[in-house]
Amino acid sequence: MSKKCQICGKSPAAGRRIKRRGLAKKEGGVGRRITGVSKRVFYPNLKKIKAIINGSVRTITVCTRCIKHNKVTKAA
Repeated sequence: MSKKCQICGKSPAAGRRIKRRGLAKKEGGVGRRITGVSKRVFYPNLKKIKAIINGSVRTITVCTRCIKHNKVTKAA
């Protein structure tokens, strides 16, 4: 199963996780220093739902935003 919305095409996005140490300047320290940067992935919130597509019921993978905005017609 691909991690992609079949309605809007939303897919995983790359990002970074930043590690810091030290005490903030406003709290009396010398400032926060970055000690490491690692890669990470932001996944879309996908759900498998039964939807009506071209008059037939099919199971598709859709993000919750598309479900919430009624971009897909759910099967009864």
